[in-house]
Amino acid sequence: MSSTLQRHIERLARHIGDDAFPTGDRAALRRMTPTQPPPLAFYHLAIQILPEDWDADLERRKDWQTLVAGMALMHPRIHEPRRGLGYALGDAKYSDLRLERLLAARGDGRRLLFLRAVRFLAAKGQAFDWTEAARFLLTRDAERREDIHRQVAKDYYRAVNESQREKATNL
Repeated sequence: MSSTLQRHIERLARHIGDDAFPTGDRAALRRMTPTQPPPLAFYHLAIQILPEDWDADLERRKDWQTLVAGMALMHPRIHEPRRGLGYALGDAKYSDLRLERLLAARGDGRRLLFLRAVRFLAAKGQAFDWTEAARFLLTRDAERREDIHRQVAKDYYRAVNESQREKATNL
């Protein structure tokens, strides 16, 4: 799943980030939320790029909607491989209380909090690895999900600690 997921994410990021991608479609994708039916632009993109089972069930469809909406929000700096979500959030000085709520959330609440975090990162110009974000949203197994949460938290605090060390050396 990992390399296949990575290929889908990279292809999706390239497609949404392409200058030839219709601006109106990208805007429709940015406005998309997991709690409402997706716009036609999403279906057009899904048929071309997403894995065949993207709509195997309602939860999976909502997760893919969230991923696509988030990538559209991040345009033009969408995907930075090997730069974890947690690291990007820590580097951008995202609140640890907000991160804690995001990691504890489930269902639509998780998706909406994730999109808020993405908006925050987009405003700060902080791209990250969307393959990790896809695992964050798509993983159903509780043990695997906890492993992902632990990695996000570790990366977050690594970035926060690096920032604090840099600040201390500059004083």
